[in-house]
Amino acid sequence: MAKIKKGDPDGPIIIKKYANRRLYNTQTSNYITLDFLADMTREDIDFVVIDAKSGDDITHNVLTQIIVDEESSGQNMLPVNFLRQLISMYGNSMQSLMPSYLEASMENFRKNQKQFQEAVEGALNKNPLGQMAVKNQKQFQEAIENALKSSPLAGVVEKALNPLGLGDRTGSNAEPDSDKMSPKDVEIMELKQQLADIQSKIDKLDN
Repeated sequence: MAKIKKGDPDGPIIIKKYANRRLYNTQTSNYITLDFLADMTREDIDFVVIDAKSGDDITHNVLTQIIVDEESSGQNMLPVNFLRQLISMYGNSMQSLMPSYLEASMENFRKNQKQFQEAVEGALNKNPLGQMAVKNQKQFQEAIENALKSSPLAGVVEKALNPLGLGDRTGSNAEPDSDKMSPKDVEIMELKQQLADIQSKIDKLDN
């Protein structure tokens, strides 16, 4: 394992792990838990875990333990088939390529997720209805439901908005409006639909 040098004040936070499995945050000078490290990871706070006695970098082992604990607690995110395929790669001639492949795949997924989220949030913030959502979610939901009743793309909008947590909606028997949507509106709807598709895939991974 790599040794960690005392370091750079602008570098990652150094976490020391002692023989009794206690974790010590050298930045805040207090003991922390694995759950706290998990929260730091979710907040994109960079840290390195070292063995307090040997100085070895054991970040990989600790992060793996966090995943095991999350999976064991019922927060299953890794499908069985994926785990089987991942295990089968150990000792395979392609094993050396897997770390960089998985890292790149996850990075691309996160970038796409962020882009879709920013696109949807930007569209809502420019719309008066989006501003209403910040002030009063219930009023925003009612306004959207009224708009859906006269929209020729009610089904598409419904699928796109469901991942945003706006609640269930029922179909409408009203005749479609003859007004055409602008190219910008169509683009927004397509982005929302793509976001809905991603959310659907994530939901399937959770099951």
